[in-house]
Amino acid sequence: MEATTPPLPPPVTLVVTGRITRARVPELCAELERLLAAPGRAAAPAVCDLAGVVRPDLTVVEAVARLSLVARRAGGGTLRLRDVPPELRTLLDLVGLTDLAGFSDQP
Repeated sequence: MEATTPPLPPPVTLVVTGRITRARVPELCAELERLLAAPGRAAAPAVCDLAGVVRPDLTVVEAVARLSLVARRAGGGTLRLRDVPPELRTLLDLVGLTDLAGFSDQP
C-alpha cells in the first residue's frame, strides 16, 4: 500500500507595490509572517508578486533576501518571485542572489 502525502495548501501571496524603503522592509516581513501564520498556512508555499515595484534598487534586493528567510523559517521553503521587473532580476544576478528565491512567471 502506497502512502500518499497530503496536498500542500495554496500559496500565500504577498503583493509588493510602490517604492520600497528600508523602513518598509520590516513591515513587509511582518506581513508575510502574518500571512504564513494563518491557520493551515504554515506549510504553504510563499509567492511574492513584485509587478508593482517602482524603481527597484538594492533595498528591494534586501527585502527579497529577508522575505526569503521569513518563508524558510515558516517552513514554506523557497520564496517564489512573480512578475519580477527586469531591473530587479539584473540586480539579484549582480549580487549573486538569483538562487535565493525562485522565479515564477506564472500568475
